[in-house]
Amino acid sequence: MEQEEVDVVHPLDKERGISVEDFKLIKFHMSNHMIKLAQHIKVRQRKSMVEFEPRLVALACMYLASKAEESIGMKVLEALNYYLVVFHPYHSLSEFLQDAAINDVNMNQITWGIVNDTYTMDLILVHPPYRIALACIYIASVHTEKDITAWFEDLHEDMNLVKNIAMEILDFYENYRSITEEKVNSAFSKLALKP
Repeated sequence: MEQEEVDVVHPLDKERGISVEDFKLIKFHMSNHMIKLAQHIKVRQRKSMVEFEPRLVALACMYLASKAEESIGMKVLEALNYYLVVFHPYHSLSEFLQDAAINDVNMNQITWGIVNDTYTMDLILVHPPYRIALACIYIASVHTEKDITAWFEDLHEDMNLVKNIAMEILDFYENYRSITEEKVNSAFSKLALKP
């Protein structure tokens, strides 16, 4: 998918005054809400928001995650045109860290943390998982001042693409700092039913 396809605000949401920024803010807030809920109940880790209240969708997702083995649930989701096959960067990350022989515990923890954070973003819908893993390794290597340039060169991967993903992640962290409860409440208030 292209980023433009991911950041589409449904027409019903637009009618309520929901902007792309509101849309992203609500998605981010609900991602964090899902993470906290999943941690609380110890679960392993595209429709209009007007039609489907995000807080209820979050609860339904948790329910479905706990019932994933039940085939009827999968049939219902398929009938609703939900595409549930999403590949993640964890497998690639493990292989890359092993291949690069990175024995720095701090760098490994930072890298895994960054990968976990990418799940509150749309990166997985836009970029190949292995490239997200590489971007996370790149960020962690710069942060810990560990020079793994030679390893990256041996991969023969387009480092401009990897660095662009890294910049998206860093931009996310920068924007995260400016999120206030007031902004979240303002975005959610646009979802409330109007008389």
